[in-house]
Amino acid sequence: MTASPTEYAFEMIQSTLRFGRGVTAEVGYDIRNLGAKHTVVVTDVNVAKTRAFKQVADSLTRLGQKFTVFEDVQVEPSDKSMKRAIDFARSGRFDSFIAVGGGSVMDTAKAAALYTSNPQDDFLDFIVPPFGLAKIPDRPMLPLIAIPTTAGTGSETTGVSVMDLPEHNCKTAIRLRCLKPLLAIVDPLNVMSLPRNVAIYSGFDVLCHALESYTALPYNERTPRPATPQERPLYQGSNPISDVWSLEALRVMEKYFRRSIFDPSDEEARTHMLMASSFAGVGFGNAGVHLCHGLSYPISSQGKKYTDPDYPQQKALIPHGLSVVTTAVADFEFTISACPDRHANAAKALGADIPISSSNEYISRKLCDQIRGFMSDFKVPNGLGALGFSSSDLPKLTDAATSIAPRKTDRDAVAAIYEKSMKIY
Repeated sequence: MTASPTEYAFEMIQSTLRFGRGVTAEVGYDIRNLGAKHTVVVTDVNVAKTRAFKQVADSLTRLGQKFTVFEDVQVEPSDKSMKRAIDFARSGRFDSFIAVGGGSVMDTAKAAALYTSNPQDDFLDFIVPPFGLAKIPDRPMLPLIAIPTTAGTGSETTGVSVMDLPEHNCKTAIRLRCLKPLLAIVDPLNVMSLPRNVAIYSGFDVLCHALESYTALPYNERTPRPATPQERPLYQGSNPISDVWSLEALRVMEKYFRRSIFDPSDEEARTHMLMASSFAGVGFGNAGVHLCHGLSYPISSQGKKYTDPDYPQQKALIPHGLSVVTTAVADFEFTISACPDRHANAAKALGADIPISSSNEYISRKLCDQIRGFMSDFKVPNGLGALGFSSSDLPKLTDAATSIAPRKTDRDAVAAIYEKSMKIY
């Protein structure tokens, strides 16, 4: 096959997904069926105290499966924290992995499982450009079972692992088809005790995953077409299958997001939000994300003043979902001209009334009003200013941003989005 200007195909990957109340207790059978000899359970110190972790440990113990726990996962992991997990995994004789936790835990487990099966490779070999080589591994990742404890990242279904590179003032990622978990065990009981802000920011991550993947540049407008199937990127652009998952996630959000926050005991709402997280994960895990995430990475990496009462207090930390939604209003005001019909469909899925003859400005306002409504109802920090940034910080944010979008962007456009995001509602 020879390379040509535009793409003509898309591929779909996702983990096998098992969803149900109480299914965490089945994981011992899955490890036994793998024929595993020694499993490493990756978690963090807080999740290690929860029902989810105890269910995993009890199931493995009951079925006689040997396991070791690694709980030194950093919330919003950095390259250094991931290297600690990789070194730990490489030093043992582990043949399988279980991730019990949120996106930070699952992303760390993915990296540990991948680099353990490829011990000859350096850390930057699999990182995407401009920081890494985006090498295709010689060997697939060791088997990983992912058990999410937040309703947000969708990492249990994707081939993506995200980390911070402090020396570059930005986040980066590994994006590989072989990075997807073998099995996702998605149990609504694991999210019933989520702290309020964790539930809010996880939900905003779902919202932006779905909105970005649905409005991404279509797969058949991407250039260049890869020379071989192996070179086809994981993030391929919006496509008919991802569209189904993304739109359904938005419909679920419209019905259940507020309910899940205002009444934490509402098991139906929390169950559906967890389902929306996996749905959106399938969508963005193949279509990709764009400005909300690309502009969030410098915000998370450079934010040194904000702390949240529902997250670890040891250092300043801007939770991922908060960093993502902070520019969302300005992002979708910018991208409306690229695909107004898709922005209209997204707004409708979130409950907006969009007449057929609506102008781009009207569609954009209605969609962004839905985002503002969630933010103001939940009283989240109102823009970059509330996160500790000033106008003098914007050039540094702009320099580090990744500006892939369905509409052509440049440095001035990104700077303007950050400026508009200083205050949102």
